Amino acid sequence: MPAVLNTNVKVLIVDDSAIVRKILTRQLGQHHGVEVVGTAPDPYIARDKIVALEPDVLTLDVEMPRMDGITFLRKLMKHHPMPVIVLSSLTPKGGKTAMEALAAGAIEVMSKPGPAYSVGDACKALVEKIKAASRARLDKNTAAQNTSAPKQLHMVETTNKLFAIGASTGGVQALTRVLSALPANAPGTLVVQHMPAHFTTSFAERLDGECAVNVREAENGDHVIPGRVLIAPGGLHMLLQRSGANYYVTVKDGPPVCRQKPSVEVMFNSVAKYAAANAVGAILTGMGNDGAGGLLNMRRSGAHTIAEGETSCVVFGMPKEAIDRGAAEKVVPLSDVAKTLINFARR
Repeated sequence: MPAVLNTNVKVLIVDDSAIVRKILTRQLGQHHGVEVVGTAPDPYIARDKIVALEPDVLTLDVEMPRMDGITFLRKLMKHHPMPVIVLSSLTPKGGKTAMEALAAGAIEVMSKPGPAYSVGDACKALVEKIKAASRARLDKNTAAQNTSAPKQLHMVETTNKLFAIGASTGGVQALTRVLSALPANAPGTLVVQHMPAHFTTSFAERLDGECAVNVREAENGDHVIPGRVLIAPGGLHMLLQRSGANYYVTVKDGPPVCRQKPSVEVMFNSVAKYAAANAVGAILTGMGNDGAGGLLNMRRSGAHTIAEGETSCVVFGMPKEAIDRGAAEKVVPLSDVAKTLINFARR
């Protein structure tokens, strides 16, 4: 009889906590399509098990003995690039460290199971991310490809214009490339990146140091003005509002939309309602369908819309759904997203 092919995604868990390794192994083993092939308490043992077990995806803690997770990740992406999901504590310190790991090449970040997330819910979400990560396209040079921000563009008319950008898996690197390519006087920009609480604070701080535009985590009532990028806080929705000619955001709790909070769908729909033809929307790499319907509503309201093309996406899920629904006016590779945003803003 022919051999039965194993279609499960093989996972190696790297965490210094024996309890975490045991919980993750037991919980992930209950889900179809995922197989934990091994665990490792530190990067040195992980290195040997990667060679021996050939996992498809690695889950990685960032605070470990002998070698920290970030150093290990940099070495791994240089010599043996593979999909890595960072599991970090839900703290501001953990968020900052996780951002460094994402900059080093990890494609996703998640908080460990704890008071804010039940073990079952957290592991269910982790399974989805593992499956998406196994299909990810990796380019070990991507993290190093930073586009220098251009000088201020006097041709960009920013009055009443704004950008709205949504992303998920692979979005940290994608957003870094797009936002760092915007000029200092770019239209006010709203960003939703699927990310837990606290992590978005560190993400915004990191971007602010790399971009000509000012990047900050959004707070309720923040004005949307030229040269400012507002990142939706993890675990909260961000909506555009308008008072006369002035745009501002509300940040609020609520149920997940398209299984996400913050949700790209929520943000895009509010932009369609209050900015309409004055907006340009872009949907970047990510799994699922969050934002596809909202981007379609933006296009129907008169906004220009962009989807990242398949060749540059880490996960061609959200953009594909938007394209299939007819929501994307233009489909461009990641390298052309910033330029396309600016060109649309000039119209």
